[in-house]
Amino acid sequence: MSPAGRKITEKLSDTALAAATGKGWADWFALLDAWGATERGHTEIARHLVEAEGVSGWHAQSITVGYEQERGMRAVGQSSTGDWQVSASKTVNAPAARCTAAFADEELRRRWLPEGELEVRTHRPGTSVTADWDGGTSRIEVYLTPRGDAKTRIGLGHTKLPDADAVAAYKDFWRERLAGLKTLLESEEQSSTG
Repeated sequence: MSPAGRKITEKLSDTALAAATGKGWADWFALLDAWGATERGHTEIARHLVEAEGVSGWHAQSITVGYEQERGMRAVGQSSTGDWQVSASKTVNAPAARCTAAFADEELRRRWLPEGELEVRTHRPGTSVTADWDGGTSRIEVYLTPRGDAKTRIGLGHTKLPDADAVAAYKDFWRERLAGLKTLLESEEQSSTG
């Protein structure tokens, strides 16, 4: 198995994939090889898995990405169109509107994201934020999913990155920064309720 393939298959174990779909990674790779998937695009492969093999949409996407990475059709962090991107998420014990403010309010943002140039393009309180990063060389998209009144899942995507090295660097960077955001917001929540 290639190094790229190991990355995706580590995210979804062979056992979990087999339990959900009836086949493990090797079986899906063999089936897609026999179908000629290396000559087809991402959408066509995923559609085939759903329509011909009865796989759910989410698992079809996971299998397709794993297959493309395993067969060298894309690298880890590369979209089906060739763009480089990274994502990170964190669940925070704070309301979604406060999480939006942590990105949109420059003073608050500098407390957890002191480096980098983030210029907010749009923000919908409690829902989403889009921003340019470092003068517009790349883009940030943040989606907020409330988990009750005082808990929020923050999903961050960083797109238009230059290469695989940037993907690796920003993966670590955003994990660290979202952990800092969690610490900041949760300490504020404790102060306001305590």
